[in-house]
Amino acid sequence: MGQTTTSLPEFSAARLDASRRRENFPIAAWLLRPGRREARAAIYGFCRLVDDIGDEQLGDARAQLALCQEELEACYSGQPRHPVFQRLQKVILRHQLERGCFLRLIQANLHDQDFVRYSTWEELDTYCTLSATPVGQLVLALEGIVDEGPVGHSDSICTGLQLANMWQDIASDRLRGRRYLPLEVLAQHGVSEEEWESGKPTPGNRASLRHALGRARRLLREGWPLVHEVPGLMRVEMATFVLSGLAATEAVLEAGDSVFEQKAAVSNRRRRATLVSSLSAWRGGQPPGRS
Repeated sequence: MGQTTTSLPEFSAARLDASRRRENFPIAAWLLRPGRREARAAIYGFCRLVDDIGDEQLGDARAQLALCQEELEACYSGQPRHPVFQRLQKVILRHQLERGCFLRLIQANLHDQDFVRYSTWEELDTYCTLSATPVGQLVLALEGIVDEGPVGHSDSICTGLQLANMWQDIASDRLRGRRYLPLEVLAQHGVSEEEWESGKPTPGNRASLRHALGRARRLLREGWPLVHEVPGLMRVEMATFVLSGLAATEAVLEAGDSVFEQKAAVSNRRRRATLVSSLSAWRGGQPPGRS
């Protein structure tokens, strides 16, 4: 019998662009200098590749993620072969980015292969330190920002964004056998795991989801000081991140019971309004709207 080989999936520039257009949380790339746009795109390409491997069943996920780690190491001490890593290597070397954030993003997708349900907020927060906060830390690192204060606020925003995305898509996660909403929240509202998995809009399920949305909104608002800790037009961009996350939670609330059957999408109208609002909202001491 011949030996089975594992390779990383193709990831064309066209596919990357299409994927970025589907994202809920725009990075307002038009605000960035071309060099920064290219650096962000290289990091985003890495994130998208490992996420697709972890989520889309493109093959043997563990073997492919192991290859990602090998390619990442080659970025620091060799010549990577995959186009995503070749592009990333230039950014890593130019900006002297450390391995840690990239390794955590790979680890997050390995984690997804084994952990599909969460018992406590602590468990979910730990997962977000692998899957969400490294992205914000890399964005700040491109600007040379590594201080504890801004990084902490970035972590809060990134975690809030990830939670908002989770609560938008509870129907799809249920069909995939995933439950990110912690069991302790269900218990607090008198909901059994079976009731939640039924996907029915029961009073307890509604209350549990509102509870989870409240945590996402609180984290997003707690991260707002980052808007005043970054330079220049990044202030508008960071405001856009926060307001986009809050808009996602509003979309879930407005979707009502339908969120238990389909994703609560953010409308194009709301996206545009969020971008317009961010152009002036960044000047304020807190994001506009309700807490």
